[in-house]
Amino acid sequence: MAIKSFQGRRNPLKKDELKPALVSEYMTAKLITFRPDQPIAEVMNILIKNKISGGPVVNENNELLGIISEGDCIKHISESRYYNIPVDNDTVEKHMVKNVETIEGNLNIFEAAEQFLKSKRRRFPIVENGKLLGQISQKDILIAAMNQKGNNW
Repeated sequence: MAIKSFQGRRNPLKKDELKPALVSEYMTAKLITFRPDQPIAEVMNILIKNKISGGPVVNENNELLGIISEGDCIKHISESRYYNIPVDNDTVEKHMVKNVETIEGNLNIFEAAEQFLKSKRRRFPIVENGKLLGQISQKDILIAAMNQKGNNW
């Protein structure tokens, strides 16, 4: 008696299931942001209180000016100690990274994953016409990929 292979029936995928998710669908839109004139000591307290590792620096028009991170704050502490300068004498503007890599919200999550691999960044701001819309992290990409359930791979 011959053995037949049974693969079961597969439901055809709907057209919209074939499209990879977009960055804009998984980005975080409500961010803790900082101002360039904000004291660095205040930023350190906010980072600690909210258990975040950094955040975008924006002006009054919500235009992205830079990023301030824990690493930038640690560098400031180290320099303050070396030069014997009080920690709370400086502002964000002096310590933030000004040349910020961004990605577009209409990028699909797999292209964004490639950007993460190339840049070694943990998160990217999403900017449109100079205005900060949100931020996407590596964890957001993982969540989006798992929600795709391998349909598009």
